[in-house]
Amino acid sequence: MKGGMIMPIVRWDPFRELVQLRDEIGRWFEDIAERDKEERRSAVWTPSVDIKETEKEVLIKADLPGVKMEDIEVSVDENQLVIKGERKFEKEEKEKDYLRIERSYGSFYRSFDIGVPIKADEVKAHYADGVLEITIPKAEVKKPKKVEISAGKKENEKNKETK
Repeated sequence: MKGGMIMPIVRWDPFRELVQLRDEIGRWFEDIAERDKEERRSAVWTPSVDIKETEKEVLIKADLPGVKMEDIEVSVDENQLVIKGERKFEKEEKEKDYLRIERSYGSFYRSFDIGVPIKADEVKAHYADGVLEITIPKAEVKKPKKVEISAGKKENEKNKETK
């Protein structure tokens, strides 16, 4: 071959691209994991809740261990319940000889659509031993009024005939 290019023969490996893709995705997740470790201490956390509906009320229990009662706020607006607050890290203990810190600290916010008519002015909340219990009484559901169906001519048609 005169003046032509000589190209080396390269064996094609169909898995090389897959290995490169796997390595690249692994690097993405390593970056996320490192950032997550740093942000976890002050990240927003979500308390666990149990919601139970009886014939007369909706009962909600939220686990809020280590949260002071004055740092919790409960509100009801139409048929939505909101629980929000903050679990604070004790400042004087912050850097003291901890080997591991796994509990979450910071603000939390939970909202729930209740889904049934309620008596918002009769909602009660009680907090003891790290558990917030909220009792939401149900309002009576207005039952549809049954309308009688009459046979024959309409009332206003009868009146026209008599005139």
